[in-house]
Amino acid sequence: MSGRERWALFAYGTLLRLLTPAYLLRLLLRSRAEPLYLAHLGERLGLGRSTAPGAVWVHAVSLGETRAAAPLIEQLRRERPGLRLLLTHSTATGREAGQALLRDGDAQRWLPLDTPGAVRRFLARHRPAVGVLMETEIWPRLQYEAARAGLPMVLANARLSERSLRRGERFGALLAPAARTLRLALAQTTADAERLRRAGVPEVQVCGNLKFDLQPDEALLAQGRAWRAGLGRPVVLMAVSREGEEAALLRLWQDLAPARVQAGDPLLLIVPRHPQRFDEVAALAQAALGGLVRRSAFAATGPEAGAGRAAVWLGDSMREMALYYGLADVALLGGSFEPLGGQNLIEAAACGCPLVMGPHTFNFAEAAELSLAAGAALRADGLDAALREALALLAQPGRRDAMAGAATDFAAAHRGAARRMAQQVLRLMG
Repeated sequence: MSGRERWALFAYGTLLRLLTPAYLLRLLLRSRAEPLYLAHLGERLGLGRSTAPGAVWVHAVSLGETRAAAPLIEQLRRERPGLRLLLTHSTATGREAGQALLRDGDAQRWLPLDTPGAVRRFLARHRPAVGVLMETEIWPRLQYEAARAGLPMVLANARLSERSLRRGERFGALLAPAARTLRLALAQTTADAERLRRAGVPEVQVCGNLKFDLQPDEALLAQGRAWRAGLGRPVVLMAVSREGEEAALLRLWQDLAPARVQAGDPLLLIVPRHPQRFDEVAALAQAALGGLVRRSAFAATGPEAGAGRAAVWLGDSMREMALYYGLADVALLGGSFEPLGGQNLIEAAACGCPLVMGPHTFNFAEAAELSLAAGAALRADGLDAALREALALLAQPGRRDAMAGAATDFAAAHRGAARRMAQQVLRLMG
């Protein structure tokens, strides 16, 4: 490490130390909506109970990464029975979802703040055999201290866009050494692998995308399809929407009222990405269309009879995307109509749901192009065009059914990343 790089790491750590009170205050504010943020607060500083050494440590920052880690963790257990897991997160949704992945002997913690003291305390308390970061996670101090301790670190299901690479080059004194401390990156695509090598990762292998190995919850999928059959009207889903997309969609839905009638009066279903925005989106939908029904108001037996006559449903629940894709005749991909990179389109394919995506899918660039080539999805230049495509599909059941079949085949054809990645992780454990 050069003198310039050492200075950058020192400055980075000093800045984070100074910002620690603000960081803790932010956790306090977020805990008003999600109380889990205040639980086990000492772990954020590398404190808390120790665990037995030798575990496989997997860091999955939030809900999406936790779900992606599930098939890898399952395959690790299959390859090495008795393996112990240390699972860390940064968000409440990630930690809540991660609880379902734990077995006897496993442990779950918050990832510590990336300061020298917090990181050293964390590593000393847990002493894992190998560390696995998911997808895009880079932590300069954590990786530096892991390298000093002889702990091999792997970036699994790794992806790196050209834009992120250029942004990282602007902070090369800090991020280039972090890339070099990775023992191995297991890339989703050959393009990701090439960019990771350019970033300085010493060893990169292409293994595919773990999200293809995620199997939809069949019970939820069947429940969604049963609700759809009971509705007697088609459903257009805005899947995993981001801020700004819902308001734009609601305006377009009002403007396209004649098209809705021609298409058989479809129901609009919106599922926001972030639970803290459920109430905000509900207010937007109620003001724009009226007749709002929320998933959280359903009885255990499902929606009441009158719910089927609503103008819009709000999917205000977590970990039920299979249900929503089962409900939908066609889905619009959230996050792809603003320059946000898009959300996980693979889950829609695995559920056999035809998809219309916007122009911004750089987070899933190769998967997006493959799904288009397979006939599982369509691309539109913007939300207006995407909604028109979705409404057109409602009037073409044969075309829609062909897309659904192509989506299922596309998802099945690209599985196997979990096995390839698990073998590489276990190789580093010895």
